[in-house]
Amino acid sequence: MAAPARAFKIPESVLVVIHTPALEVLLIERADAPGFWQSVTGSKDRPGESLTETCVREVQEETGIEIGSPAVPLSALADWRLANRYEIYPRWRHRYAPGVTHNTEHVFGLTVPAGTPVRLAPREHTHFAWQPWREAADRCFSPSNAEAILLLPRFVESVST
Repeated sequence: MAAPARAFKIPESVLVVIHTPALEVLLIERADAPGFWQSVTGSKDRPGESLTETCVREVQEETGIEIGSPAVPLSALADWRLANRYEIYPRWRHRYAPGVTHNTEHVFGLTVPAGTPVRLAPREHTHFAWQPWREAADRCFSPSNAEAILLLPRFVESVST
């Protein structure tokens, strides 16, 4: 019996900058690329999946943090209304349909309490670290991820005022 055909990734994704009120940012290290630190990212599972649904699913899958729980209510997730269109790294293009070379990434912020436990998906990520926002931006391998983290104080300030 033949294996089912593998579905290609949808070239529309989310980037979720998870942070505490004190602007400590959660970074996770990719299992398939040691030394590549990032925020939570992930593609839509299906064309009709909303960006919020994608955020909730990806954050839970990659970190074990449950958006919509008493500790992290859905209101803690903020759509920053930013989108980055970038060229997919050649090493990961095989995951997309033939001819797909670019992805559109929608940026969100997620405020969590200090000390929020993290449970990594070991097939995806090997380590995590909470870091001050400037240090976290410096550690990211992705320029769009670093830029989003550098915008964090502006978005936290605009939410709190």
